Amino acid sequence: MNDDIKAIEVATWTYLDGLYEGDVEKLGSVFHPTSALTQSLDGELKIVPREEWFNAVRNRAAPKAAGLERGDHVLAIDLVGPSMALVKVKCQMPPRYFTDLLSFLKVDGKWVVAQKVFMTETRA
Repeated sequence: MNDDIKAIEVATWTYLDGLYEGDVEKLGSVFHPTSALTQSLDGELKIVPREEWFNAVRNRAAPKAAGLERGDHVLAIDLVGPSMALVKVKCQMPPRYFTDLLSFLKVDGKWVVAQKVFMTETRA
């Protein structure tokens, strides 16, 4: 079980590094090809497929390149069972601050994000 938690933690930090660096290759190594991002936006459920999100990442300035402060935190790793885990993280691209719930599944022996549900707070 400890090996699974370590693998999930490594995948989570790969995700956070990919976000900060704007590295779609790192993100792609963690997110399953069928994964999507889901949020409530203006009271509506919004679902963005992985590839659409990757295009947005490619076309924006990476937080690292923009000189933004990094503030990533892994708040919880819940190993639900032998093939499912839920990870809660906080990250930022000021003035936007994010809380992500990453649903991990073990597929072909590898932990991957099947779904990301998140919320954004904008601060002045």
